[in-house]
Amino acid sequence: MGAKPKTIYLLIAIAVMFSGCNVGPEYSRPQTPADTTAFVHAGKHIRDTNDFSRIGKWWQRFGDPVTAQLVNRALENNYDLRAAAARVLQARAALAEASGRQLPEVSYNFARSRGKTSFNFGGGRFNNISTTFSQDISVAYILDLFGKLRHAERAAWADLLASKTNEDALINSIIASVIKARIDIATIQNALQIARGNTESRQKTLVIVERRYAQGLVGPVDVRLARENLAAAKATATALKLSLIKAHHALDVLVARQPGSAEFLPDTLAELPDLQPVPIGLPASLLDRRPDVQAAEFALKSANEQIGVSIAQLYPDLTLSASYGRSADIFDDLFIHETEVYSALFGITQPIFKGGQLRARVEGSKARYEELAANYANAVLAAIREVEDALVSEQMLQEQLKHVEKRFTEANAAENLSTQRYQRGVESILTVLESERRRRLAENELALLKGRIWTTRVNLFLALGGDWTQESQIQTR
Repeated sequence: MGAKPKTIYLLIAIAVMFSGCNVGPEYSRPQTPADTTAFVHAGKHIRDTNDFSRIGKWWQRFGDPVTAQLVNRALENNYDLRAAAARVLQARAALAEASGRQLPEVSYNFARSRGKTSFNFGGGRFNNISTTFSQDISVAYILDLFGKLRHAERAAWADLLASKTNEDALINSIIASVIKARIDIATIQNALQIARGNTESRQKTLVIVERRYAQGLVGPVDVRLARENLAAAKATATALKLSLIKAHHALDVLVARQPGSAEFLPDTLAELPDLQPVPIGLPASLLDRRPDVQAAEFALKSANEQIGVSIAQLYPDLTLSASYGRSADIFDDLFIHETEVYSALFGITQPIFKGGQLRARVEGSKARYEELAANYANAVLAAIREVEDALVSEQMLQEQLKHVEKRFTEANAAENLSTQRYQRGVESILTVLESERRRRLAENELALLKGRIWTTRVNLFLALGGDWTQESQIQTR
């Protein structure tokens, strides 16, 4: 009996001695454009990008309660978000499984066996029937000598974080899609109002032309052109109605309700509020804010740990197993000391030849890491570009808006003047129609431009990776 404790102590000492051995590379963030670019810059904005305290639920800062309600409904019901949440649960279960592999496996076994044997003895045939009862507790433990299981657990943890940040990125995308759908609907509604106004205006123009024709002041060509102009306005209004219905259907899908079942949204959308200057600064801040960039790095960390897993597979596996129990031919004897049985196994498994499979697995893991490193650097570069694009776009669109407003004012005045001059017989119908066309183009461009400015502001918040869900930063391990 004295040898048993010594054996146990020896196995524990071996486990402790090798527990610190961990093959495989240590992770370090690869160099990206963020390491060589000093600032994200555009125009006169100079506020520090690290001051994101006012981002929060930024969609509420647009001052449109209808949009806020739509966003909340989408976050609660969108099916893509439900699928993403399920993927997070899958990753969490995979992490729990990887962690559990590092613990000993303990099991209890109870068995009853009955057998019959036949043998010849002294010229006669004899039969023997035997019954055996047994019960034991067995323990099996794999010593993670070279860190294969630890690397696998870390890879699973990185996969969990990647799935969570991918969910956050999807949340960002869904919110932006809802707001953009709301903007599209409002823009089409505005264009439809303009088209209806054009129809009324052209109807009045036709009345004027027909009256002057009845008076013999103009020819039939003027009447035909005025009628064609009116029909074109009506056709435009019909096309816009179709676009509006489809835009509502797209929004219904985003908020997980049957397309066509919701009431139409209000015909107006508040003017874009005068928000504070956009915070900009070091592009490194994007690495800590944007979920898609975070997800790319977590995937890279997972690939780095998988390299360690593949390298550890080149080394021996050491398994300790033991069992202790009782075995007897009578059930009651299972509880007496004399039926005690036990066993202990110390096993080492070392791969010798597998046709180069293990080495190929290591090379494949390294190549996978290089692929994801390139993807990560590209994600950082794309993030910086999106911020720059959004900053410059909003500035240029605001400047363009001033010119378009001036254009509309002049075109509207020209239309009124040409109509008055036509009634007096000074201008031709072609001048009236041309002035109407120019005013309509300017008014439509003005409506579309305001929608683009709204969309650009949404893209800017999306590029900056705002705190959409007001959750704390994801912890690293």
